Amino acid sequence: MKRKVYYRYNPQTLTYDRIYPSMTDKIITIFRHMISGIVVGIAAIFIIVYFFGTPWSMERDKKDRLKDTQIEILSKRADEMAAVLQDIQQRDDNLYRAIFLSDPIPSSIRSSGVGPNSKYEYLSELSNSDLIIQTSKKMDYIAKQLYIQSNSFDDVLEMARTYKDKLQHIPSIQPVPSKFLKQMASGYGLRIDPHYGTIAFHSGMDFSANIGVPVYATANGTVSYVDWKQGYGKCIIIDHGYGYETLYAHLNKYNVRVGQKVIRGEQIGEVGNTGKSTGPHLHYEVLVKGRPDNPARYYFNDLTPEEYDKMLQIAANHGQAMD
Repeated sequence: MKRKVYYRYNPQTLTYDRIYPSMTDKIITIFRHMISGIVVGIAAIFIIVYFFGTPWSMERDKKDRLKDTQIEILSKRADEMAAVLQDIQQRDDNLYRAIFLSDPIPSSIRSSGVGPNSKYEYLSELSNSDLIIQTSKKMDYIAKQLYIQSNSFDDVLEMARTYKDKLQHIPSIQPVPSKFLKQMASGYGLRIDPHYGTIAFHSGMDFSANIGVPVYATANGTVSYVDWKQGYGKCIIIDHGYGYETLYAHLNKYNVRVGQKVIRGEQIGEVGNTGKSTGPHLHYEVLVKGRPDNPARYYFNDLTPEEYDKMLQIAANHGQAMD
């Protein structure tokens, strides 16, 4: 590339004289070009960084977004685990502990918190700190509830070992097998009285079946009553010990006598239509320490989990009782 040549007009000679720059001028020119280039380069870098970010910041932003997504997924999974844990807790309180007449875990313990918010202050400096803190609280809550539930299951296991004989005396099967049932006519709770048409408390469950269908003892025990009972017709009561009794009403026939020892699954009578009954069925009650309890809680040895859930749904209907 040719070097630029500079001229200056000479008014005395009326000609253009060639100018030869000094070394200082050359150095100044070089520095001027360098500074201009640096300024332009810095400006270009600033514009790129401002609008697009540096490769390092772009990579950091990508990692931050990935981290936030992972925390959100973890938070949702924590919610799912909490729902499963709540179902286990309900079964523990309402089924497993009920078997042994043990009180449920106090709600004050179940619902206790995870400590003061100050324990999470060290997380407040992080990006998206609210999500991180809430997720940390959820995980701490689940961990605490799992610890409580683990101890509860240890208690239930110890009760099972201690009360092995008791298990044989706790009602745990249906008094009329499913294969003989026409339907589960009515469950435990408030129902419409078939005689008066008013809402009344139904203290047992009604199993609709043909007259003569076998009725079985639902646990080991001693027959304490075999006779006609007002409203119940022909009735059998079995004392199972440990505070449990079962009542079988509207029978057609007795197969046992007072004082007789019976075992779970032994036939004690037949379905009938005696007493205040509107159709052939068995009225069955479970009494715990003299008070009626929902018989639906005492079929755990007789039904699969799917059958048990279906039976609970049927038993919960608010239809008309048969007695």
